[in-house]
Amino acid sequence: MASGQEEQPARQGGRGQHGFVVARPFGIPVYVSPYWFIIAGVFIVIYANDLSTTLSGSMRYVVAAAFVVLLYVSVLVHELSHSVVARGFGLPVRRILLYPLGGISEIEREAPTPGREFAVAGAGPALSLVLGAIGLGLYQLAPYGVTGVLIRQLMVANFIVGVFNLLPGLPLDGGRMLRAVIWKITGKPATATIAAAWVGRVLALALLAIPFFSGSLAGGDIVSTLWVVVIAAFMWTGASQSIKATRFRERLPALQARRLARKAVSVHASTPLAEAVRQADEAGASAIVIIDHDNKPIAIVNEAAVTATPPQRRPWVDTGSMARSIDPGLVLSADLQGMALLDALRRSPASEYLLVEPSGQVVGVLAAKDLDQVFAGV
Repeated sequence: MASGQEEQPARQGGRGQHGFVVARPFGIPVYVSPYWFIIAGVFIVIYANDLSTTLSGSMRYVVAAAFVVLLYVSVLVHELSHSVVARGFGLPVRRILLYPLGGISEIEREAPTPGREFAVAGAGPALSLVLGAIGLGLYQLAPYGVTGVLIRQLMVANFIVGVFNLLPGLPLDGGRMLRAVIWKITGKPATATIAAAWVGRVLALALLAIPFFSGSLAGGDIVSTLWVVVIAAFMWTGASQSIKATRFRERLPALQARRLARKAVSVHASTPLAEAVRQADEAGASAIVIIDHDNKPIAIVNEAAVTATPPQRRPWVDTGSMARSIDPGLVLSADLQGMALLDALRRSPASEYLLVEPSGQVVGVLAAKDLDQVFAGV
């Protein structure tokens, strides 16, 4: 069962609010994924079957259900340790999400130093191992009956969660600890993330090899093989997302509205499209803005609509029919850059935007598709 943490840039808003709040320890909302109930039911059936040799009747299902609930409580405690340590370092925590295969603490900012990164990442596995050790001690006191069965299973589960999450590859906690070490050595957090993520990918591939070398496939142990595949897929996906997010952040400085502005020509709505295109070509412009009789911009011509109009029809089509009115959200400051620019585009989705100086003077047009060039390959 995987647990971990991830940084969510404060401006991005993180991932969608999937699930519902079940608790707010230390003021941190804890969300449970709706899919949790499905997987929890599967876990209960699997554990109940495993208990058939020690318990009989419906009792084994009661014990299995209690174990699954306590297991996720352990995962929650694991995530809380990440969150509490992060808050101690002044890092805002958006929420904790419990999903079918574990949990994630969504921390809004990256730790400012590798030492703090290491501490936040290591807190989860450390507490899981402590819980396992406590379980081991309790098991010595009560090794028999239903209580003994629950304690033993929780002890083993916490040891597995703690040790598994110490594996040195993203998205696991051990991967973040490795990232902190590489960051400390190189002084380059982006390089450290890429390196730790690639280790995570290698570990994912190694997990996929386990069924072939352990004989699970030959022995027909399909359930164990399926779990290994699911966990490997989780690790590969998480590592890939870390690489993508790092490359995204590396390209943010190049995201400048003024730099991406397209030169535009201004025409009246009644101007034939063929004439507007001719004027744009002559001026070396790649955008067209519609103006009113006071030469005030009132609409932006949609490039896709122009491209879809055959050249032979353009002399008979008014340019204004190809344009979208300029709503307040489509007028952006040419000084916007980075996440501030992306936020502005998210608030008012469109294909083109009018860029203006603080004085109101038109700088040009920003085409949303030009941003794809900035993030190409990410």
